[in-house]
Amino acid sequence: MSDALAGKVAATVQQQQPLREDAAATHAAMLAMKRRPGIVVRVLGKVKNLGLVALLLLAWQYVSTEVLDDMTRVLLPPPANILGAAWELLLSGDLLRHTLDSLKREAVAFSWALVAVPLGVAMGWWKAVNDQLDPLLETLRPIPPLAWIPLSILWFGVGDTQNQFIIFLGIFFPILLNTITGVRCVEPNLVRAARCLGASEWSVLWRVVLRAALPQIVTGIRIGLGVGWMALVAAELVGASSGLGFLINDARTILRTDYIIVGMIAIGLIGLAIDATIREIMRRVLPWSRAMQ
Repeated sequence: MSDALAGKVAATVQQQQPLREDAAATHAAMLAMKRRPGIVVRVLGKVKNLGLVALLLLAWQYVSTEVLDDMTRVLLPPPANILGAAWELLLSGDLLRHTLDSLKREAVAFSWALVAVPLGVAMGWWKAVNDQLDPLLETLRPIPPLAWIPLSILWFGVGDTQNQFIIFLGIFFPILLNTITGVRCVEPNLVRAARCLGASEWSVLWRVVLRAALPQIVTGIRIGLGVGWMALVAAELVGASSGLGFLINDARTILRTDYIIVGMIAIGLIGLAIDATIREIMRRVLPWSRAMQ
């Protein structure tokens, strides 16, 4: 009887094996269909949405060349002149040099501001830590980074350290607040399940809470880098000898409006590229998060 039963089981398993293989193949095909297209395909898909931008550029070109007089045209040069100014700055190397200096300051300040992640986790997880730090941080947070510029110049002088301090203030608080929110919004059942399975407090914090809060932390990083990039330009307008903010301010003194607009466009495009890079990286690291879609 046992041999007969074993034979029937083996036959059943053999019959089900092709079905399992077909199911696995179907599942793989469905995943392939749902897989997001490559970055090149997505970029090309967005090009067709630039119709309004092209229309505005054409209108700008017409108004600057046909409507404005020569004196007013100096204040609002046409896009063709701005393209020529951008080419001049590229050939001279000034645009690349100022851009790299600004990016370097942003990167250094961002590395400092990452201290907001462990601090935010501690404030969101331990009430005693939050009770001690919240009054101080909530008093400092409403102060705009630009309000610190005079004091930062007195502390650090005019240079990279002063600029990095202003950028740090712009990046730090968005990361901190989003980290605290992400930790506090972790599903309590996940924490209870981990503790029931014998996980220690640090294991729960590291393997459950931090990972569940990552999408919110990344959102804070995106916001913080944007605010820091804006604060960087403002800081360079006042106290810097290089950078895109310095380029804009220097062009103002010689009435090169085309250089000013080139600097502004470079700031916008770089900010867009930074945000798109973070989203692409996190989309691969956190494919399960809807926030990264």
